[in-house]
Amino acid sequence: MKNILFILVACLSLSCKKDQPTLEDNSTPGNVSSYYFPDLNSTAWETQDMNDLNWSSVDTTELYNHLSQNGTRAFIILHRGKIVIEKYWGNNILNNAPFDESSNWYWASAGKTITAFLTGIAQEKGLLDINDKTSDYLGENWTSAPLEKESLITIKHQLTMTTGLDYNASSHDCTSPSCLQYKIDAGGEWYYYNAPYTLLESVISNASGLSYNDFTHQNLSSKIGMNGQWVPVSGKVVYLSTARDAARFGLLLLNNGKWSTTKVMQDQNYFNAMTNTSQTLNPSYGYLFWLNGKSSIVFPGFPGSFNQPLSQHAPIDLYAGIGKNGQYLNIVPSRDLVVIRMGEAPDTSLVPTVFHDEMWEKINQIIN
Repeated sequence: MKNILFILVACLSLSCKKDQPTLEDNSTPGNVSSYYFPDLNSTAWETQDMNDLNWSSVDTTELYNHLSQNGTRAFIILHRGKIVIEKYWGNNILNNAPFDESSNWYWASAGKTITAFLTGIAQEKGLLDINDKTSDYLGENWTSAPLEKESLITIKHQLTMTTGLDYNASSHDCTSPSCLQYKIDAGGEWYYYNAPYTLLESVISNASGLSYNDFTHQNLSSKIGMNGQWVPVSGKVVYLSTARDAARFGLLLLNNGKWSTTKVMQDQNYFNAMTNTSQTLNPSYGYLFWLNGKSSIVFPGFPGSFNQPLSQHAPIDLYAGIGKNGQYLNIVPSRDLVVIRMGEAPDTSLVPTVFHDEMWEKINQIIN
């Protein structure tokens, strides 16, 4: 992973192509008129003292120790858009300089949330419909499934991890037709399978006639001041940015797709569908977003369901992008919070959901 990260950072540098906690302040959750949005073309970002929110600053030590001892490079908490906590640890592997707000890191599967958002933008522009067959944009025989089975797969199945393609492939990242074999009819099974999701990049590019980076820049990045980009790695693209860029995207989501008064996504029906249960097989999954507070969940790498939420300690309305090695983009509307964590792997799990829950247990000691 360090070698891959070195390539990603170098490439970007060269511009290559379950009760809810109670609010302790006197604010009203979801009162977006009081949100702060940093300027599009400035590094300045207003802060807020946690004491003004009646948060416990004396209880930060345990959280910071837990984060730093488990490979964290960047950690940010926004409240109503203002930075309340921003911490960095370790060094940038490209130049061995201290990791800081200008350092780039990979989003891994947390970047799926950007793809979900961009798919909604493409639909809003009339470039596609998520109920369209994927083969309308990739052509027939993009899989090795019989054509009558392949034609059952829609963009929505890609968004919801229900394509029915066989996840027992030699590589979960291989998108060649030979790797994409039929297992069950689309919509019949939920499994966290990267390859079909990855092809949404090509769906959007083919529908728009733009490169994926150009489509992202024109319809998202330029509208919120986000300066990351997609970098090709091993047959897929990975988003790379600073933690503050991730926080900007999180703030956009917290404000339901609006940046201040600019409606980046106007289709609220799509936004709501994206951030709520998308199918019955895994209630804890929307359109490439993880959802807390549901009665059951299918975790990455497991075919079976567990009768528990994503996180016991996080607010029940949290929705999130969660990626390999603990890349977290957390949105909590009831608390007006965005929480970002980037860093090395805290454990050996495919997606560190246990560490995510532990992180929230310690956050609660501060904000409760």
